[in-house]
This record gives sequence, C-alpha cells and structure tokens, in this order.
Amino acid sequence: MKWIPRELRWRNLLSSANGMGRASYAIVAILLGLLIWTSIIAGEGWSSAVGTEVPLAGYAAMAIGIVFSLVLGVGLMALVFYSSRAGYDEPAKLMRSDRDKTRE
Repeated sequence: MKWIPRELRWRNLLSSANGMGRASYAIVAILLGLLIWTSIIAGEGWSSAVGTEVPLAGYAAMAIGIVFSLVLGVGLMALVFYSSRAGYDEPAKLMRSDRDKTRE
C-alpha cells in the first residue's frame, strides 16, 4: 500500500471526517440528494424517449457540436500551455527608462 498517498489512506480519511462540522455534513447530504434527484430525472427522461427517431440532420448537428467543442477545448488548453511556457504568466514588473533613472 505504499503507492497510496498518506492523505488518501483509510485512517487519515476517517480522522479528517471526524473533524467535519454539522455544516459540512449538511453540504454533503444536500449534494448527495441533488445527485440522486438528477439521476432519477435523467432516468425518467431516458425512458420517456423510447421509440423516438432522430433525423440525420440531428445526428449531423450533434457531431458538429461535439467536434466544435473539442476543437475549442483543445485550442484553449494549447493557448494556456503556450502562455505558461512562453513566460506570459509571469508577474508584472515595473521597468524604468534611462530618463526616469537620471531624474532621481
């Protein structure tokens, strides 16, 4: 079990759960309730669509939307990596010209 980080071992998870307050448990309960409710609504929607035919234009629109979303996501991630590697994410620095240095 050396491959599991210490933070994710069972004893550490139990000790961190003991430190949770009532508000934390309330948030977890609300989120679990939302997950269950969403699953029920999704199941109802899926079962109500039985026998519905999707035209070829619908599949084409869905494919174009998927491809566009993937291209946009990959392009934005490429820009993030490029800007990080090129140094555009460095903090701003005040650069004084030679005239400003002589005035002091």
